[in-house]
Amino acid sequence: MTAAYAFTDYRAQGQTIPTLIVDIARVPTGALSLTSIYVALSRSKGRDTIRLLRDVDEKALLDSIDPALMSEDQRLNELDKATRVWWAKVREAETV
Repeated sequence: MTAAYAFTDYRAQGQTIPTLIVDIARVPTGALSLTSIYVALSRSKGRDTIRLLRDVDEKALLDSIDPALMSEDQRLNELDKATRVWWAKVREAETV
C-alpha cells in the first residue's frame, strides 16, 4: 500500500507536481472539459513524471471548445496587441 493524495484539476492550477498519476475519465456528470484535461496533464515537469491511471476516452479530446472561452481568448489577444502598441509609443516618446 502506498500513501497518496488526490485533488481536482482546479486545485492543481498553477502548481508543478513532481510525480503524477492522472485519471482522465468522463465524470458521471459529463462535465470533463478540454481545459480540465490540459490542467491535469500540464502539472508535471515532463512526460517521465506523469502516468495515466487508465486509457483516455478519445471523445473527450475531440469536444469542441466553449464559444465563450474562444471569445475571451480573442479579447485577451486584442488587448495584448493594443498594449504592445501603446508601450511602443511610450518608449518612442521617451527617446525623443
